Amino acid sequence: MASHILVIDQGTTSTRSIMFDGQARRVAIAQAEFAQHYPALGWVEHDPEDIWRDALATARKAIEDSGVAPTQIAAIGITNQRETAVVWDRATGEPIHRAIVWQDRRGTELCQTLKADGVEDLVRERTGLLIDPYFSATKLAWLLDHVEGARGRAERGELAFGTIDSFLLWRLTGGAVHATDITNASRTMLFDIHRGVWDEELCRLLRVPMAMLPDVHDNAHVFGTTTPDLLGAAIPIAGMAGDQQAALFGQACFRHGMAKSTYGTGCFMLLNTGETAVTSKHRLLTTPAYRLNGRTTYALEGSIFVAGAAVKWLRDGLGVITHASQTDDLATQVPDSHGVYMVPAFVGMGAPYWEPDARGAIYGLTLGASAAHLARAALESVAYQTMDLAEAMKADAGEGPAILRVDGGMAANDWLCRFLANMIQTPVERPADLETTARGAAFHAGLATGVWSGLDALEQLWSREECFEPSMAEDARAPLVAGWRDAVARTLAKPVA
Repeated sequence: MASHILVIDQGTTSTRSIMFDGQARRVAIAQAEFAQHYPALGWVEHDPEDIWRDALATARKAIEDSGVAPTQIAAIGITNQRETAVVWDRATGEPIHRAIVWQDRRGTELCQTLKADGVEDLVRERTGLLIDPYFSATKLAWLLDHVEGARGRAERGELAFGTIDSFLLWRLTGGAVHATDITNASRTMLFDIHRGVWDEELCRLLRVPMAMLPDVHDNAHVFGTTTPDLLGAAIPIAGMAGDQQAALFGQACFRHGMAKSTYGTGCFMLLNTGETAVTSKHRLLTTPAYRLNGRTTYALEGSIFVAGAAVKWLRDGLGVITHASQTDDLATQVPDSHGVYMVPAFVGMGAPYWEPDARGAIYGLTLGASAAHLARAALESVAYQTMDLAEAMKADAGEGPAILRVDGGMAANDWLCRFLANMIQTPVERPADLETTARGAAFHAGLATGVWSGLDALEQLWSREECFEPSMAEDARAPLVAGWRDAVARTLAKPVA
């Protein structure tokens, strides 16, 4: 029986393909970075053809490097950057415009209009989301309104919409399947997470023809098969999940109250709330964590737009560092941040503030501030933002996570993990394999094809590398937290007329 799983992990800055064996161990990995496009202030775009080219190339490379025959691959799993919107021609498969990325803020004006029209409660009740340009719906509306002829073509059923998973699925199946999974559907602001269907009223409000929308399935589901010419065999595509829900699943957070936080370009923290969709009073999101056999497990989610991107800015924007790994060394060179706080609101602030117009700021600069202090402030900002999320989750769910499992590139930083444990006052567990997002997609694909028997079997595959315990005294912690809150308050303050 074939037991290998190939995962396409399509992220914000790169596309990777990873081959896993029957014990969920990595056998091979291939990666390709692709171009980011910034056509206007606050706009971010990707070329879907770049993404497709890289997905195919890395998948072929991972198969080649693994030495696994295509016929021995039980299934393909897909995990992807969420909210990024693509519209393509059903006849040709060609995108009508570059993809509008989750970070893009061009939907701000439409969001303001929707709020003024008093539909915020409706959106919240149906979707679990706040009205914000982060989500796909306003990006789709912009494409329909600004690409010549798009609205008419959409109304005639000529165009298809999807997040990146849908686009890749369409291409992999030769245009045979237009579908998505519940986690990606739930991030559009068009999906009723309680009924599990596209919402007609929301589509009408956003003027989105429902004929454009993909079918929605469980995460572990045989969506279709690849055309044999692409990868050397007809391989089932049997698992799909948005990257953050995939990471929660890959971290084996299957029980109520378990939480994970992923540190990549942004930071995303999810708390498993079981079969109860908890409505947040602190501006967190209510989102499906996964759906298996028709039963939905929900989560509370806090989304931070900038985490690793702040380090990237220090490298590429300021030239303070030449490699991201230097931040660990720099942070330990100084005893503290010298009173420097970075509020990395480069593309607005996410949970629990949700202020799209906020912009990044650095406070407390003196002539004594150095590159090391800036680097440390950037890392500290990630922990402070996670602390804000943990406190909001505790207020909403009645209890915060007893342990936080972390993953993503920044989780390899020991200093950050220790500081994070001190700020959230909770043990931080780092898994033996940080590729939890890809593992989550592999787990779903393996469940759908019988590679693994169930959640108990998957739980046995998770292992911990290290646990970071809180060690900072409260009289040392409290001033740091107060300084952060003051910096955030200054950043969110409205300008004086």
